[in-house]
Amino acid sequence: MRRFKKFLPGRETVERNRLLRPFAPLLDRGYLWHFNRRAVARGVAVGLFFGLIIPVAQIVFAAIAAVAFRANVPIAALSTLVTNPFTFPPIYFVAYRLGGWILGRGGAGVPVDAATQAVVQHVGWITRGVEWLSSVGPSLVVGLLVLAAASALAGFVTVHVLWRVAVVMRRRRSA
Repeated sequence: MRRFKKFLPGRETVERNRLLRPFAPLLDRGYLWHFNRRAVARGVAVGLFFGLIIPVAQIVFAAIAAVAFRANVPIAALSTLVTNPFTFPPIYFVAYRLGGWILGRGGAGVPVDAATQAVVQHVGWITRGVEWLSSVGPSLVVGLLVLAAASALAGFVTVHVLWRVAVVMRRRRSA
């Protein structure tokens, strides 16, 4: 963990940032920067959840949630990077398939109602976009919620287990 800490921005660096300055009173709480088992596990869980559930501004939402959940802010921000240009397509495909399976649709969606079609019938790409979103949206949203919650729980448990293993190994070496 010590090797990892040197690559993360410190509290002072974040507080000097002009965009984060209004939030300085919130970010001044020491427990948001501590590297202990509970804070890091919460940070990983928060980061994984928001990294999967929100396609934009993930770090901002994860940092806000980290403050609310008393999690490590840098770890929460770093954990959002689980989605990036390389992982985004497969993650969203799996989420879509999972949501379709949960909803019993196999990926089928809800038909677009007549009112929506009447409003956008003159612009073909909007109609196609609305139809696509209405067919993909429910499955994708349900899949992302389940995947984000499961990933957050798995990350939380994994950090606790790995932290405990590291402590036990360190104690055995020193004994």
